[in-house]
Amino acid sequence: MVQEVPHQEPVTREGSDVAALPAPRPAWEARPVRADARRIDQSIYVVQPGDTLSRVVDRSGASLEAIARANDLAVPYTIRTGQRLTIPAGRYHQVQRGETGIAIARAYGVEWSRIVAANALVEPYVLRADQRIVIPGDGGSDSPSRTHRAAAFRLDIDDILTGGEPALASNQAPARPVATPRRVLPSNAVVTAPARLAGGGFLWPVDGRVVKRFGSGASGERNDGIKIAVPMATPIHAAADGVVAYVGDGIAALGGLVIVKHGGGWTSIYGHASKLLVQRGQAVKRGQTIALSGDTGFADRPEVHFELRKGRTPVDPTSQLPRT
Repeated sequence: MVQEVPHQEPVTREGSDVAALPAPRPAWEARPVRADARRIDQSIYVVQPGDTLSRVVDRSGASLEAIARANDLAVPYTIRTGQRLTIPAGRYHQVQRGETGIAIARAYGVEWSRIVAANALVEPYVLRADQRIVIPGDGGSDSPSRTHRAAAFRLDIDDILTGGEPALASNQAPARPVATPRRVLPSNAVVTAPARLAGGGFLWPVDGRVVKRFGSGASGERNDGIKIAVPMATPIHAAADGVVAYVGDGIAALGGLVIVKHGGGWTSIYGHASKLLVQRGQAVKRGQTIALSGDTGFADRPEVHFELRKGRTPVDPTSQLPRT
């Protein structure tokens, strides 16, 4: 369901140097998660007449994917009467509609990347309502409090890419991209990437001097993109056609941030913006202005942090951009 709102100019939120269009809070803030995972001991289940793997899941409390992996079952997960299935031990969280991976990770104080690995989650990383997922770690009473661990959770780009979309209900379809920032998607709408990368390759987001290159720096810190020095309020252009997956300032180091999914597994990231001009779920064209540059976040000067990722892997943008 797309919600119509009057067009408004970007406003600067209290406590932030970044101006953005009025929009709902990110789904992981709008839909908190209750940490009510069920602990399951390892056991053996003997398949009964009429059983399906889904019925075994309901009876055992474990996840379908975990049972399938433990028993080398492949789609369509055919099982037979009398078969002995291993039910793997673990803490299993049952996903509710609208919950995000980020919010689940925060609720349990566990890095979302660990949950992705424990459940062998893959592209496009959209959870399903009623899906059960394994929460790694023992969750024992002698570990730091859940509140303390959740407060220590630090959001990163990979979290947004793999855990930022809300869980789909069984009868819910992803949202269609919107053409203008005048139309605002609710936070519970799922935004998916285009089917394929449009032709023409990637454009430079701004015309400026690269002041920090991709990879490890002299002091050992790693830069997953490049930084381009430009004057304040320089228009930042979308590197290729795509759909906006995130707009905000939730990652302190990057300040004003736009993430665009392009299809074919490609994503572009634009940081340190002073003004954000697009909305989550908006379709953008190659070369379209999506933000204005700034010195927000941990920027040393007015500059643009620019990344390209293929799947979850950062790629040196200069290997994909036209030579200048």
